[in-house]
Amino acid sequence: MVKRKTIQRAALSAALSLCIAGGAYAQSNASGSIFGAGGQPGATVTIRNVETGLTREIRVDNNGRYSASALPVGKYEVILKKDGEVVASKSDVLVQLGAGSEVSFAAAGGSATDMDRIEVRASAMSPIDVSATDSRQVFTAEQISKMSIGRNINALAMLAPGVVAADSRYGNVSSFSGSAASENAFYINGYAVTNPLTNLGSTTLPFDAIGQYQVITGGYGSEFGRATGGVVNIITKSGTNDFKAGAQLVWTPKDFRAHSRNIYYPSTGKLPNTDGLIYQHLSDQTTDSLTYGAYASGPIIKDRLFFYAGAEFEDQDRTTVSTRSNTGTGYQKRNYEVPRWLVKLDWYINDNHLLEFTGISDVTKQTMSAYAYNYTGSNVFNPGNVKNSGYYYEDGGELYIGKYTGYLTDSLTLTALYGEQEQDHIAKPWGYDPSVVYVSDSRNVSNPVRFGAFDQLSFPDAYDKTDGYRIDLEWRLGNHTLRGGYDVQNSESRAGEVTSGPGYRWIYNSVGAANANETIPGSGGARGPGGNGDYVVKYVYANGGTFKVEQKAFYLEDRWQVTDNWLLSLGLRNESFQNFNADGIVYVEQKNQWAPRIGATWDVFGDSSLKVFANAGRYHLAMPNNVALRGAAGSTYTMEYFSFTGIDPNTGAPLGTTALGNGPFSSNNEYGQAPDPASVAAKGLKSHYQDEFVLGFEKQLGESLTFGARYMFRDLKSAIDDMCDWRPAYYWAIENGYSESVAEALGDGLGGCRLFNPGVGNTFQLDDGTGNLITVPLSAQQLGFPKLKRRYQGIGLFLEHSFDGKFYGKIDYTWSHNYGNAEGQLKSDVAQGDVSQTMDWDHPEMMFHANGNLPNDRRHYLKSFGYYQLNDEWRFSSTFTLMSGRPKNCTGIYAGPDPDGEFSETVEYSGPYYRYCNGKVMPRGSAGTTPWVGRLDMGVAYRPSFLNNKLELSLDVFNVTNSQTAQNYIEYGEIGSVGNPYHSTNRVISYSTPRYMRLGLRYDF
Repeated sequence: MVKRKTIQRAALSAALSLCIAGGAYAQSNASGSIFGAGGQPGATVTIRNVETGLTREIRVDNNGRYSASALPVGKYEVILKKDGEVVASKSDVLVQLGAGSEVSFAAAGGSATDMDRIEVRASAMSPIDVSATDSRQVFTAEQISKMSIGRNINALAMLAPGVVAADSRYGNVSSFSGSAASENAFYINGYAVTNPLTNLGSTTLPFDAIGQYQVITGGYGSEFGRATGGVVNIITKSGTNDFKAGAQLVWTPKDFRAHSRNIYYPSTGKLPNTDGLIYQHLSDQTTDSLTYGAYASGPIIKDRLFFYAGAEFEDQDRTTVSTRSNTGTGYQKRNYEVPRWLVKLDWYINDNHLLEFTGISDVTKQTMSAYAYNYTGSNVFNPGNVKNSGYYYEDGGELYIGKYTGYLTDSLTLTALYGEQEQDHIAKPWGYDPSVVYVSDSRNVSNPVRFGAFDQLSFPDAYDKTDGYRIDLEWRLGNHTLRGGYDVQNSESRAGEVTSGPGYRWIYNSVGAANANETIPGSGGARGPGGNGDYVVKYVYANGGTFKVEQKAFYLEDRWQVTDNWLLSLGLRNESFQNFNADGIVYVEQKNQWAPRIGATWDVFGDSSLKVFANAGRYHLAMPNNVALRGAAGSTYTMEYFSFTGIDPNTGAPLGTTALGNGPFSSNNEYGQAPDPASVAAKGLKSHYQDEFVLGFEKQLGESLTFGARYMFRDLKSAIDDMCDWRPAYYWAIENGYSESVAEALGDGLGGCRLFNPGVGNTFQLDDGTGNLITVPLSAQQLGFPKLKRRYQGIGLFLEHSFDGKFYGKIDYTWSHNYGNAEGQLKSDVAQGDVSQTMDWDHPEMMFHANGNLPNDRRHYLKSFGYYQLNDEWRFSSTFTLMSGRPKNCTGIYAGPDPDGEFSETVEYSGPYYRYCNGKVMPRGSAGTTPWVGRLDMGVAYRPSFLNNKLELSLDVFNVTNSQTAQNYIEYGEIGSVGNPYHSTNRVISYSTPRYMRLGLRYDF
């Protein structure tokens, strides 16, 4: 009989080495690994999933190591055998998404067979993953269920270091480490689910179906691509050998929600018609939400076939109040119905071959009814009772994913995945009269003209489709783990819109009495009408089509265990992107973009108690489908300018109109014609890509505490945007002997907005006016733009207390600086939604004095979250965040040459988008910052013991102190002409969410 020995924690380090030996596993976006030292070569390590029975037997190699990769996440038991007899074991080994769990059984230079039988009962695993070279945060389903957080995937991302909230006008999305909010990638069970039209946000799923949630904020390996921000990687729950079921109810009542702050026009002292008046009466807005759901899981065939099925339904009622000018439809009642479901099947054909199937439905239905309302007096809000119009929206569809995992040998693993998704975007107006012309008013008046319910109508048959597949092969060869793969992601979007009514709308505006007879800026030569300077614009806009993007990549990676303490990861990724216009013709293509990725970890003491890591890499990003919507599709965007003698009180239409210019004018030459695909973008256009460097360490302090620090540097090397300046092409043609008519045609072509790489030389193909394309090479100096600059530096510190049966908590502080002259794919200063087609690079004057702190610069960010399990019945949780404000600007009218300009002639631009304000230079970010934002969320949960702790009652209070802070402001300092005051200068756009409560009822069978 073999004598049993039980090793306590104090003696464990002498008997068991928790070194990195055998840790050269390959990362995966849908699984994890177990590795370690296994004693003498030839010994066998048995790895068994205690929930599903999945079992793998791995032989210890000649170096005394073993590694099992591509393991489904979950809890495992690891057993060391010699000559068929168990000599050591370790239970409760948690495999996390994309992470390695080290379980070693022999001291360095020793052998497990030197001992009798050893059984490891206490948890001896270090919380530090010495096999990981990236920067990540992983939340398990158990952690998520116990924390005070919002029930959405962005709320989880916001807890990761370096992640800040994007501008509120983009919706519930985030910026990762200085990148624009459109530069992130999202995965569910290994399949990319990023929004294919705009790259903003992603498909989601029933919140309680999340099994593990991973946020990678930097240093991700060559397996990942198509992101220069961060990666959100979600694995859903799966069935096990135990039947489980449950139901829950989550209620967020409107009566327990604090009133939102109202928004007022600023008091300028110059505009008595609007100064200090209420602009938006938000205190009467309400939100009432009820979510109910259920799940069931278990074995269909024990140890072989499992299912998980979950569904939730959210019913939300909201009332919203629009701005003062929307008197006809400004009081809106909205009902949201959000049914979501998920089905997951796992078939373990045998222990070496696994099949998975995932089906997800993510649909949001919205019914909006619009009512009239009036702002009477100065600050009083009176809702009307007449329902004027409304809209029915339905967005979403189904996602299906299939995956195969094959453990072909102990050292060879194959995975293959295929997925497809289709989302419809239905927008049906009701109460819509196509004969009604939409009328709006941009003048500084207290009662602006407003008629009509819909200014633009979306395509009724809009949709997004994606399909893709990937194949990954891993081969462990001695001290090297070699990995390679090929993946394809295709997307197709149909989108577009047209002006409502008869196809045009009226917009009232004014150049002001002081400039009443001057040329209306940006009008193509129309002069002001005299008098008080009021005029009206006949506006027409229509464009759209069906567009595609095809993305392909292959990668190679070698994770080389140089020594027992040093791991080196050498990766190389090759990306190819193709963007197609509405005619199915490629208008932008980038091939063979090489992205090296290098990472290293040093297990300083060989026991996983101190890790030093570093990585460097290049990351590419394709343009989404919406770029073709504006840049490669036929588009009409025209304006006609008129004086008027009166306004029809019944329709808002101008009376007694007289033309102020010659016919419809399009500043970007958009008269409905589709551009030649060869002329849409500069030749040899480089993709958007970024270089990144990270250095950090993690140190274990005692059994439960881990401390760490990280430094990150990011440098955007290339971007894609559009330029709309006729001058460089015109002057080039004149200098090269072309006729005036050809020069004007080339200038018109470039002035019609063409995609290019900002800050460097570009070569364009432009129409000479006869249909022939002329190659026009323009240097960076000829184009007149500064060099592109976006940089991010961040220093992060964290202290984490792992869950010890009572308490889990983490504190993270990040100091960062995000600076340069362009945000990237977006322009958050004005929340411009034209991805990769911002106004920043339209002409050089836009970039004068543009260098400074960028919109996502939050210099200080403190995050802390955790929970305390008082006993089996009571649990308490809290989340606290505190961040400094974002930069503010004051922009205005550009008029005249600039000392640093490349062009000698005087120009004037009317749009209030330039780094000049009231005649003064105002560099980017020089108008101060928005206020600091702090928020405390707290929760309590009760599981009564008389029901065997199966019933849970919970209460969460979000924004306990009801701190409502301005998130953003109107940054236009003047309008129409230099010095002409704008009634909304420095007006608040939105405040942070007021205090609200969430009640929960849950029962698990």
